[in-house]
Amino acid sequence: MKEIHIIGGGLAGCEAAWQIARAGGRAILYEMRPSQQTPAHRTGALAELVCSNSLKTEQENSAPWLLKEELRRLGSLLIAVAARTRVPAGHALTVDRELFSAEISSVIESDPRIEVRREEVRALDPERTWIIASGPLTSGVLAAEIARLTGSERLFFYDSISPIIDADSIDTSIAFRASRYGKSLDGSDDYLNCPFDKEQYEAFLDALLAAQSVPAHLDQDQPRYFEACLPIEEIARRGRDTLRFGPMKPMGLLNPRTGKRPYAVVQLRQENARAGSYNLVGFQNHMRFGEQARVLRMIPGLERAEFLRYGQVHRNTYINGPALLTPTLRLRAAPNIFFAGQISGVEGYVESIATGLVAGRAAVEEPPRSFPRETAVGSLCAYVAGADPADYQPANITFDLLPKLAQPPRDKRRRHGEVCRRALAALDQYLCAHV
Repeated sequence: MKEIHIIGGGLAGCEAAWQIARAGGRAILYEMRPSQQTPAHRTGALAELVCSNSLKTEQENSAPWLLKEELRRLGSLLIAVAARTRVPAGHALTVDRELFSAEISSVIESDPRIEVRREEVRALDPERTWIIASGPLTSGVLAAEIARLTGSERLFFYDSISPIIDADSIDTSIAFRASRYGKSLDGSDDYLNCPFDKEQYEAFLDALLAAQSVPAHLDQDQPRYFEACLPIEEIARRGRDTLRFGPMKPMGLLNPRTGKRPYAVVQLRQENARAGSYNLVGFQNHMRFGEQARVLRMIPGLERAEFLRYGQVHRNTYINGPALLTPTLRLRAAPNIFFAGQISGVEGYVESIATGLVAGRAAVEEPPRSFPRETAVGSLCAYVAGADPADYQPANITFDLLPKLAQPPRDKRRRHGEVCRRALAALDQYLCAHV
């Protein structure tokens, strides 16, 4: 029985352990929490969701849907648990984060082929096979060990966490229920929407731009943010209307009390199954906690908001994948080491799960097999291993990562549908060939 050592009990590490066990191997999963916490985690549970509780859209023939559909067909544990712990959020696959991590922890800890060790890994035994899935908040000692092994500098960008508020503190005489353009999987109105008029928006923007931020620290004075997860202050600095075309866009929403579209909107998304708390969608920020309370209570309907968690900024660590990894996420210079999750250079929950699945399967195979380039999983790994190393940025799954169609339809929906059909056909063929 092949033994694989996995560092990190997050999404990628748990999926990797599950895949190894299903393939007949033995997984030893190391998680340093709760004895050694990170700046962003709050519990010792496996697969704790730190930033959002959304695994993105389930709208058919979208790129995020395609990646999840491939993972479903590949027997992903985490995607299956996400479906079982789902909470209403329109087309998004959004989970009760506590139920999600509790079920993952239970399944992993009870599997006879998986051993969970609550300890920090500080050095890698060269005689063992490793999957490094230590995440964006890798400990300093392990990060130094990774830098030694890869021979490259660590890379940093800064990520932010959205605030969470108590549901009972939301003024529902102001906030209204609606999904954008009326889209939800079951026809329900899954979001609470806080509407602004122009005067309220301008006052909020002025307060936001004047608010005190937590000083940049950790490793550099000028933080480099991932473009898909910018703090709201950074968006606001790009122009007075940028928030209205970003996280505060009012398009597709009508206030039922006025029958009109608001000037701007803040959407609130349910955090758990009992709807006891909501997060501010896209409202990651790096204001001081006192400033957050002051500024965010200017949002109509949140004047008396009780914050269960404030937004934060934390450092994300990732390696330069194209300079180091193969498409099976194997370290070229050390074939006994694989990388998975955000430290490999992907961004997003489902992307982390996907790379955990790939690394877990590859670690027990000899030789490891790449996924078809036509698939979302294969294209994501091809990007990690084949992008330009001189200007490497973490990636979410998008159609731009997949190969172009030979004769693409002009209509975008048809084009995306064809790309998805091609991907799933390629995956089915791959699975049939490797039964």
